[in-house]
Amino acid sequence: MNAKHIVLVILTLVIGLGALAAQEAQAAEVKTDPVNLATIFRDSNQQGFFGYLILLVFIVGIVYAVIRYIQLFHKERINAQNLYKSLKGYIKNDQIEEAIKITEKMKGTTLGFIFFSGLSVYKDVRRTAAKEDMSAQVQNALDEAVLQKVYKIDAGLFWFDTLAQVCTYLGLLGTIWGLLAAFNALSRPDVLDSQKNIMLSAGIKTAIGTTALGLMAAIPLTLIKGWLMGKAQKLINEIDEYSVKLINHINISAKG
Repeated sequence: MNAKHIVLVILTLVIGLGALAAQEAQAAEVKTDPVNLATIFRDSNQQGFFGYLILLVFIVGIVYAVIRYIQLFHKERINAQNLYKSLKGYIKNDQIEEAIKITEKMKGTTLGFIFFSGLSVYKDVRRTAAKEDMSAQVQNALDEAVLQKVYKIDAGLFWFDTLAQVCTYLGLLGTIWGLLAAFNALSRPDVLDSQKNIMLSAGIKTAIGTTALGLMAAIPLTLIKGWLMGKAQKLINEIDEYSVKLINHINISAKG
């Protein structure tokens, strides 16, 4: 949200709160509903259906968040340090077949696939290729596996920013729509004052309700994106770290 949007929101809130305060002063004896999520959602649909659009976008974001959560926290769940230590021992003891079997069971994870690719090439070339060529071929296999898989870890997380912005913009559009409806009510000479007050209140409720609902949807989506991005970055860092450690250990074993 840029400075223009912030100014627009502030002006809308000031106008809306002033008008609602005037209405409350004129009808102090009338009981009003407490402000909560249900009333905000209801108010956002006073002069349109912006609340439903915001809710739809928010639900799409939550569904996508569940999908990415399953991928990052369950499908990619692996203890990288323990796996590396286990493979390190097998490589040191020249038990490459056993090491490959372990990584083959973990091919569903990105790190497991990368280790499986590197060790498979190492098995094929360690007896025939020169040490320099063997190291280069194993490194190429790891690099190729990284290019095939790693980008998928954080791919698509930008959609949370997009959905959050859409929620905010829908809220701003509903704000403008509600203000237009409110000012249109005031400008109609054929409408009684009592009716004008009702139409004015409905328009202002739409303006404020959509702004609030848009922000209430955008903030959680932004926080979810940051949380998932942190997990994705952690996985990528582990892949970089232990891939380098594996190739270094293979080189040391080959020289020995």
